[in-house]
Amino acid sequence: MRRFAPALLLLLAVVARADGGYVRIPAGEYKSVIRYEDGNGKRQVPAFAMMKRPVTNGEFLAFVRRHPEWRRDRVPSIFAERGHYLAHWSAPLQPGATALPQQAVTEVSWFAATAFCEAQNARLPTWAEWEYTSAADATRRDARADPQWREAILGWYARPANAPMSPVGKSPANVYGVQDLHGLIWEWTQDYAAMLVSGDNRTQSDPDLAKFCGAGALSMDDRENYAVLMRVAMLSSLEAVNSTSSLGFRCARDLP
Repeated sequence: MRRFAPALLLLLAVVARADGGYVRIPAGEYKSVIRYEDGNGKRQVPAFAMMKRPVTNGEFLAFVRRHPEWRRDRVPSIFAERGHYLAHWSAPLQPGATALPQQAVTEVSWFAATAFCEAQNARLPTWAEWEYTSAADATRRDARADPQWREAILGWYARPANAPMSPVGKSPANVYGVQDLHGLIWEWTQDYAAMLVSGDNRTQSDPDLAKFCGAGALSMDDRENYAVLMRVAMLSSLEAVNSTSSLGFRCARDLP
């Protein structure tokens, strides 16, 4: 049997994980539901790679073990809310029965999600990348004009908030091969704070978060797309240290 050096085996393992965990999203143009000041809503998205599924508790546990500064009992309060960050885990290094390994990790701050992706030589997807990819169904790159597709997504919001979370990867893949963009969790984006309707960054520290939720809703061009409206409103109300029981993330990568 042919033998490989340990360093080569490690490299092969990393490549296998990268190829198995990410899919290529082709470049394209789409009409955003957010009204941008610099155009008519049409956005150009360069080709990039995105994780097929959200990051799981098992994957985040492996990250925390390699980077103990992100343990919930060690993370600085400027990077994560104490008492909320990974609060559903039974112990700092034991997710437990309420956070199974194949379930999407939640209760993570934007800072923690960013650090995880950077450790993979990746980053969080931009809102444009997330919205562009999430518009697809199993056969179409943009299914948003289909009322039945929208109704299926809205069905998620009718479920009880305390319903058990399914493992990742149970929903059908869209045309790009990406799963769980709808119906499982909310997701952080790299530029979530820039989604606010105000053009003055100084106003983003305003404590009146409800003001920003309303502003995000009013900036929507397609008000029938209630599911995306809800995501914009929720993300716009958060600070980077915040975490919630329904908010997780996935990573993206630039392509050569």
